[in-house]
Amino acid sequence: MKFQLFVLPTVPGIIEDGERLRPIARNNERFQQMLDEVKQICILGDELGYDCFSTTEHHFHSEGYECSVAPLVLYANLAAYTKRIKFAPLGLVLPSWDPIRCAEELAMLDHLTKGRVIAGFARGYQDRWVNIMGQQYKAIAAQSDESAGDTHNREIFEEMFHIIKKAWTEDAFEYDGKYYKVPYPYKEGIRDWPAQKWTNTHGAPGELDEEGVIRKVCVVPKPYQQPHPPIFNAFSVSESTIRWAAKEGTIPHIQVSIPESFNRLCNVYKDVAAENGRDLKLGESVGANRCVYIGKNYEDAYKLATKTMGWSYAVYYNQFGFAEGFRYPGEDSPRPLRFKNAEEATKRLVDQGYGIVGTVDDIKQSIEALKRCHADGDLEWLGLSFDQGMLPIDELLEQIEWFGTKIMPEFQG
Repeated sequence: MKFQLFVLPTVPGIIEDGERLRPIARNNERFQQMLDEVKQICILGDELGYDCFSTTEHHFHSEGYECSVAPLVLYANLAAYTKRIKFAPLGLVLPSWDPIRCAEELAMLDHLTKGRVIAGFARGYQDRWVNIMGQQYKAIAAQSDESAGDTHNREIFEEMFHIIKKAWTEDAFEYDGKYYKVPYPYKEGIRDWPAQKWTNTHGAPGELDEEGVIRKVCVVPKPYQQPHPPIFNAFSVSESTIRWAAKEGTIPHIQVSIPESFNRLCNVYKDVAAENGRDLKLGESVGANRCVYIGKNYEDAYKLATKTMGWSYAVYYNQFGFAEGFRYPGEDSPRPLRFKNAEEATKRLVDQGYGIVGTVDDIKQSIEALKRCHADGDLEWLGLSFDQGMLPIDELLEQIEWFGTKIMPEFQG
């Protein structure tokens, strides 16, 4: 099993000082404190043998929670302080990106780190910024409800994904898509390129036609890893997303945590992968995300979970419908499901296995069941959420060290 350190870069003090210092995310002293804490976490993870470091991508979070701006820039900086840990955005929201720029920047980071990159892509669920930054495609945030807007978002995501892969794997390519065209204009081509002779003798074959018109482009650099870095799918909850990931060969991070439901989706992935020529074991090429809280006893760990995980789901994620992902099968309650408070959120997340709490031995038992995909599997990736910005940094680093020294070594390899 491989272990992923997952943090949501958060400006320290949002609970105590968020109103007094609003907008706290534009307070440079606090923002610098956040960056320093993130660096400490990543360096410790590298030293302890965590396999990967991840953040999300979000914009305009003036409130200070989950300020995951410019993750690739952050990783380029962190790579200079670390030796082996890999970096994976979970994930770059493709409906808000230019796909060629995305391909270039990931490939550049792959070179700068000499292969310490895992690409991670997502559809984007926050309309405040997806609608603005994806306006060139008339994108709106994903709702995961199969509505017209949701379908539109998925179409954009899949088109951007395929363009990125072509940019990585083909020396020169063209693309006539619904939302993006290479070259542009596509049918006419680009006719006024003055360096035709130079490109014909030094560029990639096929960039120009016989008349000197640009018909294809060559994106540089190609990735350091060949044919390209591994690819994560961020936070998959629907069977349709799992099926798409299995078909495309990406690694889904399954957010569903009820053991029976998680196991079923792992089997769906395995079966669809086999239909597409990939013979995988149960859990291979699959990831899960969980929140882990370690204490000297169960009660202490549970209190810690309520203070952080429970607070974030009741106060923040509640507003985006995340509670629906924790509805029990067959549960008959008003939609959308809402957590009334941190205590209720914590209870449900722990009951469903998303929040893993207790002593070191308690945690080991839970990780063992998850590693087996609650059956006879061998889960490849486990993402561990740690609450940077929500806990004093010394307390947080202690949690990461406990897991890295007392639990992780028994499951690695």
